[in-house]
Amino acid sequence: MRKSSAWYLQLAVTLLAAAFLIVPALQSILAGLTISYFRGLSSGLTLKWLAEVWELYSGSIFLSLWIAFMCLLVTLIIGVPSAYALARNPGRWSRMLEEFISLPLAVPGLALALALLQLYGTMKGFRTSWAFILVGHVLYTLPFMVRSVLAVLMAMDFRTLEESAATLGASPATRFWTIIVPNAMPGILAGALTVVTLSIGEFNLTWMLHTPYLKTLPVGLADSYASMRLEIASAYTLVFFVMIVPLLMAMQWASARAQRIVQ
Repeated sequence: MRKSSAWYLQLAVTLLAAAFLIVPALQSILAGLTISYFRGLSSGLTLKWLAEVWELYSGSIFLSLWIAFMCLLVTLIIGVPSAYALARNPGRWSRMLEEFISLPLAVPGLALALALLQLYGTMKGFRTSWAFILVGHVLYTLPFMVRSVLAVLMAMDFRTLEESAATLGASPATRFWTIIVPNAMPGILAGALTVVTLSIGEFNLTWMLHTPYLKTLPVGLADSYASMRLEIASAYTLVFFVMIVPLLMAMQWASARAQRIVQ
């Protein structure tokens, strides 16, 4: 079948958009593997800059992963039951509560960080702890978990399933774990994917909340670009991609698999 000119135009636009996004990233990554950024490949390849990045910023890498994991755990514990409660009790108050949960999305990250500093800044032990950054990340990412799970629950007739289970003697807790959670798994995994990626890549809020001893990946990346050679900053970018891309692919695969199982 002969393809129309519109198809080729769409393909050209797609390839140009992909090149616009991918080429700068590839150039930055390549700079982290060359001996000299200004001479390019002609200077030769090296892993020296990656080794320096690991020596200087390995703590930031593990801190980002730890905060992202804890952020995911907290948003799961709070977000899934909250979405279930909102879905079970639709109405004006539920909509108001949903909008209140989503309020951090409308507030700039710097403003949210400033509010946290004013509220908790005098608590020295807490202010200098990674838990302080975690609070900011949870406030910022919780709406994504709640909305993802809520969208799945509202699209299914979970009340009928619950009523059937209740007639068989299932307790509310049993109904939640055996009916709600499995059926809401696509939304949970989609929310988890968003929460983890946003937590690892969050910069504005974290920049205000971090201390010199608590630098996450994005803060360390900004620091490397501001104060060190471009080769190190580019190598840092490569480390960031190596960490985040496999994680995204794994979580997207899990989300797609969960959707197939539910269907």
